[in-house]
Amino acid sequence: MEDQDFLLFIKKVKDYTSIDLAQYKEAQMKRRLTTLRLKKGYSTFTAFFDAMAKDKELFYEFLDRMTINVSEFWRNPNRWEVLEKTFLPEMIRKSRKLKCWSAACSTGEEPYTLAMILAELNVLKDAHVLATDIDEGALGKAKTGVYSDRSIRDVPQSYLKKYYKQENLTYSITDELKREIRYQKQNLLTDTFDTQFDLIICRNVMIYFTEEAKHLLYQKFSNALKPGGILFVGSTEQIFSPGQYDLEPAETFFYRRKS
Repeated sequence: MEDQDFLLFIKKVKDYTSIDLAQYKEAQMKRRLTTLRLKKGYSTFTAFFDAMAKDKELFYEFLDRMTINVSEFWRNPNRWEVLEKTFLPEMIRKSRKLKCWSAACSTGEEPYTLAMILAELNVLKDAHVLATDIDEGALGKAKTGVYSDRSIRDVPQSYLKKYYKQENLTYSITDELKREIRYQKQNLLTDTFDTQFDLIICRNVMIYFTEEAKHLLYQKFSNALKPGGILFVGSTEQIFSPGQYDLEPAETFFYRRKS
């Protein structure tokens, strides 16, 4: 009965939102959502869904739990340094009008990190930076651009002084930087992607998907890159057999679309 209850919940969520929970690793997803359901006092997933459909705040909390909105600026700083010192200068030599996408951007730390680096390289005004996520609550926080001191622990001091305003224990992104990022809602699995990106960043998201969903997404990302474009993935997301997606390793956790 319990399995049937969860399977019906998956179907209802898909019908209601187009989010297919069956594409996520079931054990992880079920465990996280069971914890939330019990915390909110619902004995079944059917009752939980009915409440969620009527209560926007509960629905956003469900999305937040489902997508694990844990992010920070300069996550794995040495990888961002490779992007800043190697790949972006290489791209800029070809064109200053870079087209970049932060996919599953969560609460905005990743696209803001990219925007700061592009600003330091003096190309942000010429670049196009898109940031997308399935969770409207997370996108709202990203647009607001206010963060706790925990999020900024890896931010270099020079960037901290230039691109943030400190107010007590919070740090606000400057308006000049916020204006340069376009945020929009997107379901990676079902929505079509724009094309001709120089850079796509999608980090620490694939670990939640099934192998079939990963295969679909890597192909979609490859198709969205221009020849020679770079896909930057998370530190636990090595792509095995990248050649099947017309990708080749360019550096650790960086893959280049074959020309």
